[in-house]
Amino acid sequence: MNLVYADEQGNVFDHPHYIALGRSGDMIVEMMEDELIPLPEGATLVSLPFTKAVGLSPDTGEMQLLPGNKQAVGALLPQGYTRLALPGYVKADKNEKLPLFGYTAVVWKNNGFYVAAEQCDDPERWDPLNCDRDEVKQQVERITSKYPENRLYKHLSNCALGYECLTSSNTFLQRWEGAVPVSYSCNAGCFGCISEQPDDSGFVAPQTRMNFKPTVDEVTEIMLEHLRHEDSIISFGQGCEGEPSTQVRIIVDAMRRVRSQTSLGYININTNAGLTDHIRAIVDAGLNLMRVSTISALDDHYNAYYKPRGYTLANVEKSLKYATDKGVYTSINYLIFPGVTDREEEMEAMIGFVKRTGLKLIQMRNLNIDPESYLSLIPPAQGEIYGMKQMLEIFRDELPDVVIGSFTHVPPASLIQS
Repeated sequence: MNLVYADEQGNVFDHPHYIALGRSGDMIVEMMEDELIPLPEGATLVSLPFTKAVGLSPDTGEMQLLPGNKQAVGALLPQGYTRLALPGYVKADKNEKLPLFGYTAVVWKNNGFYVAAEQCDDPERWDPLNCDRDEVKQQVERITSKYPENRLYKHLSNCALGYECLTSSNTFLQRWEGAVPVSYSCNAGCFGCISEQPDDSGFVAPQTRMNFKPTVDEVTEIMLEHLRHEDSIISFGQGCEGEPSTQVRIIVDAMRRVRSQTSLGYININTNAGLTDHIRAIVDAGLNLMRVSTISALDDHYNAYYKPRGYTLANVEKSLKYATDKGVYTSINYLIFPGVTDREEEMEAMIGFVKRTGLKLIQMRNLNIDPESYLSLIPPAQGEIYGMKQMLEIFRDELPDVVIGSFTHVPPASLIQS
């Protein structure tokens, strides 16, 4: 397992002498062979700015910084792959923050790149190679011409063409899961939010949040255009918006209009689920799927990251329980991080949370964050750290009826409300 590093020009090399190392939280660790898989198609190798690569000397058995300006290298994994370890690195400047990506440890082995990861889902539908950019451009032109007054389509066209967002691209391709953002405001102040950052955060938001309140007509047009097939999914709650349930009246009115005209497809909401009364109204209007974003089932950790305004983790649990009881196929968008998610107390709390709420699916999502900033924000570990691979095994053993995946699926018909 040779160490992989990058020079100042971004050229990537494997080191013939040093063994690659990974990170679990703030600890530099050795990686096991069974944690490694070949670099998946669609993954991207990146250098970690402001870092120095760290390797293990087979001669001395000691960890050593590579001499000179040799940066650590990580992989950005495609959907469907769960990160098991971060790259081994030390910050060259502790005041600098890494860009908001989910860096995964990379090694050179058997004449190829390998990563510390496990495949938890089929990545085909979320593989960028399966999204023809020329076709997206043609469909953007067609649909925006058809609906020239719809500001949402204009907003989504920038997401699809500028950011190459796959969900917004699906909206124009009229396939799979499409996007219908509705909210410019939020009831949480997530650390490292990808669409809005305070001026003093030190992070740069990689996306621009929508800055207008759409009309029910605009939302309804997008929903009806997309819900043309049995397996179509249209989703409130995108990376380019705040919390969708803050616009409960728009969502409920649009859902009722849509369901008076078609029963095709599934209506989904990606939400923090903190506004329980709002979630109840949306569920009662005919919601099919609900994915709730969470990072922990422990209050102190959850509050440190989400900075909720006017709600608590107990509200989130009530929302999920209500939706599940009403026949909604519920899941969590679980933001995971090696050395944190696999802590004993985190696993125990999350397993209890899943059992109490009746969740059907856990979507394992690699947290995009600067590790040092995140670790300084949250409480320190209280118990044993098991490792991500063992954590996944424990979840599968303790929650045999819960699907471990990576993104929203069309559920079995028997699990959906009529």
